[in-house]
Amino acid sequence: MILTLTLNPSLDRTIEIAALDRGAVIRAAAARLDPGGKGVNVSRALLANRVESCAVVPYGGHEGRQLVDLLSREGIDMITVPIAGATRSNVTLAEPDGTVTKINEPGTAMSAAELEAVAEAILDTAHAADWVVASGSLPPGVPVDVYAGLCRRFADAGMNVAVDTSGPALPIATAAGPALIKPNREELAEATGMALTCLGDVIEAAEKLRALGAATVLASIGPDGAVLVQDGGTWYGECPVAEPRSTVGAGDAMLAGFLAAGARGEAALVEALAWGTAAVALPGSRMPDPKDIRRDLVGVGRPDPERPLRSADR
Repeated sequence: MILTLTLNPSLDRTIEIAALDRGAVIRAAAARLDPGGKGVNVSRALLANRVESCAVVPYGGHEGRQLVDLLSREGIDMITVPIAGATRSNVTLAEPDGTVTKINEPGTAMSAAELEAVAEAILDTAHAADWVVASGSLPPGVPVDVYAGLCRRFADAGMNVAVDTSGPALPIATAAGPALIKPNREELAEATGMALTCLGDVIEAAEKLRALGAATVLASIGPDGAVLVQDGGTWYGECPVAEPRSTVGAGDAMLAGFLAAGARGEAALVEALAWGTAAVALPGSRMPDPKDIRRDLVGVGRPDPERPLRSADR
């Protein structure tokens, strides 16, 4: 089983518009409300593909109850941890060419007791879990080393730990020795202080984070695909998207596919790219199911270090 932890979950409202025109009245073409948060999305993607998962979700206020209700309707197996503050709400504006504008609330503070309750909820289930995914932004006031501390505790309990976060929390968590980290291009550049202009730069940055402590680095590089660096090899893969609709949750779907396929080597990278690409072609933060996933479109092989990158993650 794969456990997921989202310290700062959300309600995600996605609004499809013809174009973003600042200062104008814009009529929406469509709108949807989804449960959000990186770990939540990983569990949703796993459920859609019949892989056993359990989401650990702190929640509070009316928005939190609505989040739990949405997850229950989807059939997500979850452990809920009540907190005093209110769950945040995020808004995404999606344009027809795949351009996405996100407005994310900061979330609400969590006390030390609430953080401990979340950790204990996972440790109580450790005997049944192969992986625990600690992911997403940190709520206001939560210590920046919280993922590092959780990583050590979960690893001591016998679980493989995957970390997907950003900012200062990423290198600090990496130094705690997680089995896997999944940065995007911007996060990889920030964590290493490198300018990433070609595949060779991405590989060098990934190796820096492996030297810092991560066993495996799965780096998503937007329209350029993904790079996997771990003991045993380095692989590069890409998969075309005919009609992109939303990138929200695509990285989470990628991580879910990678873990579902065993988190090792070329076959796992194929699965990661197939799931992530399928998510880009879906509206809002909808997660792909088997009918959406096209493994035959994925190309994976040894990377050409000189190959330039087209564009940065947005």
